[in-house]
Amino acid sequence: MLRAIGAVLMAALYLIGTLPYLGILGLLRKKWPHLGEKTSFRMVQFGFRMVLLPCGIRLDTIGLENIPKDRAVMFAGNHRSYFDVILTYPQLPPITAFVAKSDFEKFPILPIWMRRLYCEFLVKDDIRQNLESIVRAIATVKKGVSMFIFPEGMRNKGEDERELLPFHEGSFKIATKTKCPVVPVAICGTRDIFENHFPKVKSGHVIIEYGEPIETADLSREELKGIGAKTREVIAEMVRKNHDKL
Repeated sequence: MLRAIGAVLMAALYLIGTLPYLGILGLLRKKWPHLGEKTSFRMVQFGFRMVLLPCGIRLDTIGLENIPKDRAVMFAGNHRSYFDVILTYPQLPPITAFVAKSDFEKFPILPIWMRRLYCEFLVKDDIRQNLESIVRAIATVKKGVSMFIFPEGMRNKGEDERELLPFHEGSFKIATKTKCPVVPVAICGTRDIFENHFPKVKSGHVIIEYGEPIETADLSREELKGIGAKTREVIAEMVRKNHDKL
């Protein structure tokens, strides 16, 4: 329980402590947009690292070299825990936004940072609003900002983490409409950090693997229709392989 309290305190102290910087960074973005965005991105990454400090997580990362550094990409990962975002975000080299559930809008201060970094919120059963969010995400990628999505659409609560939920093909329009690469992300072990024994946070072993980019520009129209299923197969294979190492 001490780890959970420590993580919450770190998050609260960081959000409160950085509140004055929101105004400063807002002014910076107006004069030097890229510098303001990059500074905001690095600050949020640092904040997540601070939250992880008391958690005692042993993290192994594979395949960071597979992430293109010269263009925007769409990251697609399996989703088991709130810690999926907290662990992956500090690792990402390009400025990256997340497509997240609207639940995050209920937190104080955090949604301000998320909107500053082009994050989009999905509302359950609101198809129209969610389509608008995807359209905005497409525009964001065209600006050169990467997007991270969880195509399962929700946290997978199944007993066996090797079993993935079906992927929503519609979310891959972010990649197919912009012709950006899809980077598959396999996340193993995060559910056992928190969700399996809520509200406690326990130390544990997590493996995150970034697969080779799937170049959507090289795919035919028929292949693009099944890009979600193809990405799911790649991620499932990495999850099965890494699950045995935990």
